[in-house]
Amino acid sequence: MSFCCGASMVGTKGTLKHYRTQVHNVPLLFCPVCHRVEVHYKVENEYEILAEYAHGDGVTDVDFQDYVMEEEEAIFENVINMESEDPLAIIRSQIDMSLDLLGVAKQIGDSKWERELKKRLAVMSQRRHRLQQKA
Repeated sequence: MSFCCGASMVGTKGTLKHYRTQVHNVPLLFCPVCHRVEVHYKVENEYEILAEYAHGDGVTDVDFQDYVMEEEEAIFENVINMESEDPLAIIRSQIDMSLDLLGVAKQIGDSKWERELKKRLAVMSQRRHRLQQKA
């Protein structure tokens, strides 16, 4: 499970640009708070090798799934949420986890962590409110 900004990162697949080469269907993790995106750690080395070779060969588009045979279930087995889930359910899950962490931060007296978690909770609460307005 990967964390960023006090929230667990959400699993998805997407396209990344490596110089002039676009690599499609790359397993990714993104933060629902700050929107940081990173290649899933289980396939990071494979992504780097594929992207470098494709760029070196002058290829403009390559599909990650055509070259790496990892099972999606195995890659994302430790991810709390997937992008394919209901966005409101993801945000609620993220808020619940952050509230649990806030309790821990208060219990150990870490005021800096408390402030950070409260900021993240405010961002996720706003996002939840927007999602509820759309529904």
